[in-house]
Amino acid sequence: MLEVKDGAEAAFREAFCRLKNGNPRVVDSKSPVSQNNVAKEAGRDPSALRKSRYPLLISEIQDWISKNRQPSEEKRVSDQLRLRVNTLQQRISQLEADRDLSQSLLLEAHDRIIELSRQNEILISSSPPANVHRLKV
Repeated sequence: MLEVKDGAEAAFREAFCRLKNGNPRVVDSKSPVSQNNVAKEAGRDPSALRKSRYPLLISEIQDWISKNRQPSEEKRVSDQLRLRVNTLQQRISQLEADRDLSQSLLLEAHDRIIELSRQNEILISSSPPANVHRLKV
């Protein structure tokens, strides 16, 4: 165990342990572990917990926070929205590509119809008159 300098550091360490374990006595049980909440849990002013006075304790708190950080609800929602937007943008790109391909195929078909219609007109106009007549029954 680390050597404790004074009663204030001991109070901060005990508060830190209670917050880590989810058993705070002073702050709300849903409060995240932070330097300010450790100081409040210890019953001290947050400005009393300074890095210049308690460098090891501050380092421990910051290490614990970085290792156990839970994404905030806002960040989680933001990440979900970003993922949804990216998915929709990909879908839009795919639909645009499909539309462009369909338009291209349609124009090619239209050109082919016009070409075949012209050929048909040429064949009809150039065919010899039929010498076969219908019989009346």
